[in-house]
Amino acid sequence: METTGFMGGVNSILEWISRLAWLNLLWISFSLLGIIVFGFFPATIAMFAVVRKWAVGEMEISIFKTFLNSYKQEFVKSNLLGLVLMIITAILVIDFVYLYQTSSDIQNVLFVPFMVVSLIFVCMLFYIFPMYVHFDMEVLQVIKNSFFVMIMNPLQTLLMLVGTSGLLFLLSYAPPLLIICSGNILALAITKPAFNAFSKVNRKHQKIMQKQ
Repeated sequence: METTGFMGGVNSILEWISRLAWLNLLWISFSLLGIIVFGFFPATIAMFAVVRKWAVGEMEISIFKTFLNSYKQEFVKSNLLGLVLMIITAILVIDFVYLYQTSSDIQNVLFVPFMVVSLIFVCMLFYIFPMYVHFDMEVLQVIKNSFFVMIMNPLQTLLMLVGTSGLLFLLSYAPPLLIICSGNILALAITKPAFNAFSKVNRKHQKIMQKQ
């Protein structure tokens, strides 16, 4: 019995490793299929769509079918989201370059506000992709609501920031693992806490509505 239980545990672990590896390979392949620029965001949304299914208990789904359907259905909208995010990123990069080249007096005044805005944007990213696949919203609604959820869940956001930073740090020491463990691991680390935050905000909203 003990041997059977042990083998069952090993098989379960191997099954999860194969699932994660397959999902990550799909994410990389379909990102490249869209010549990266047009493929990265649809592939990322498709990856989060698969992880969302797992998070709500739908473990027996076809990973490829779920991924492909989401990739095709969300291709245009996800690239629109990507365009907005890339514009914001470009603005932050330009600001950073300006701060780097400007006088120390201006740096002393603007450095802290710049870092605060950049940190807020990074933390919003933790919620943007899970919110996109969990709710039926327009792109600007996703971004706006991600900001509010992030503000209302500081502890959850901090844990996600620390957790993802730790994962990226560990993966940086084993580059070959990036082929099977990169986007998928980050999606898993982000999705469940994000869903918990969504539920918390929803409960608060319901209590407010009941009081009214």
